Amino acid sequence: MSAAAAAVPTTMRAAVLRGVGDIAVEERRVPAPGLGEVLVEIAAVGVCGSDTHYLLHGRIGPHVVREPLVLGHEASGRVVAVGEGVDPARVGERVSLEPGVPCGTCPTCRSGRYNLCPQMVFHATPPVDGSMQQHVAIHASMAHPVPDEVSDVAAAMLEPLSVGIWACRRAEVALGDRVLVTGAGPVGLLAAQVARASGADVVVSDVAPQRRAVATALGLRVHDPAEETAGAGPGPVEVLLECSGHPSAVASGLEALAPAGRAVLVGMGGDEVSVPLSILQDREVSVTGTFRYAGTWPTAIALAASGAVVLDTLPVRTFALDDAAAALTAGRDDPGLVKALVVPGQARTSPDAPSPDAPSPGTSSTRPGQPPSPGTPSPDTSTSRPGQPPSPGSRTTPDTEDRS
Repeated sequence: MSAAAAAVPTTMRAAVLRGVGDIAVEERRVPAPGLGEVLVEIAAVGVCGSDTHYLLHGRIGPHVVREPLVLGHEASGRVVAVGEGVDPARVGERVSLEPGVPCGTCPTCRSGRYNLCPQMVFHATPPVDGSMQQHVAIHASMAHPVPDEVSDVAAAMLEPLSVGIWACRRAEVALGDRVLVTGAGPVGLLAAQVARASGADVVVSDVAPQRRAVATALGLRVHDPAEETAGAGPGPVEVLLECSGHPSAVASGLEALAPAGRAVLVGMGGDEVSVPLSILQDREVSVTGTFRYAGTWPTAIALAASGAVVLDTLPVRTFALDDAAAALTAGRDDPGLVKALVVPGQARTSPDAPSPDAPSPGTSSTRPGQPPSPGTPSPDTSTSRPGQPPSPGSRTTPDTEDRS
């Protein structure tokens, strides 16, 4: 570890999933950054639907939680130490973490599609620990410096923003395209903003009035599928970005496509879904899936810093590390909440039961902005090493994620 890391504590605190519905804060050792790695003091960690699914069900498809696991893969922080081979000048940098470390050497990585690397080591995907803890060691190339214009909360949200960027790239969204986004959750709202920044004419469809209200506040056109009648939908459109995972949204979205339209299925629903095959054939519609991202962080940082994509005024709520369990279910309990985030440096504001008017325990106001500085972590919690990273410079493109 670099000599610049003299002030780094030896222990830290981590929110650890011990089993279905069982998450607790534990004390673990602070990991030492290895060759080509940096040690990051975590400032904010966004809650993804996959985190909530692991909490409630203990698995997602073939990924099963068989041993204690630190959740979280949408993180920002500050470099506090560097490993061998990393410039010590990086200490002090504010960074956004790209949570997947590919092998960097397989044919998929070398083609630039490292999001599909079969050796990918991804945060909070069993058995790899995530970032809902005070410190994380990660390959230096996956810790992307962010400018002052991007707050810590916004820097954590660059991960779901990257999902939206990758979806738009897969759909080849272009100037003048008519784009339908189904599902106004975090990824849908961010994908819609990316499409708009690309020069597209965007409409967002969602059954929840709270989510449509957020889209409207962002200046996006909205569509209520409950008011749709035959022949009066949002189509025809050149592009469908399906971000809900709901079978009816998939079907109606595909029906809205114009001839030669492009559909990208982003939302994760069931393993199987019915599609209107005759429409796909008669209109020569292209349909593809999307998995995480590759090479998106520079674009995400630029969009956030310029204000072309709005992050800091979205309805978010921050939680103390001790209230990680509440953070993980906050979105389910509040349909108007776009993103819950855990801020390890945030003091628990209400360790006892809150008053009926108070926000959830340990939460801050729903206005995001810059969260409190992590400060000096208490002597407590985990090693979240994502596994052996590739050698520096082995990646062919600068960036990747999970469909948040």
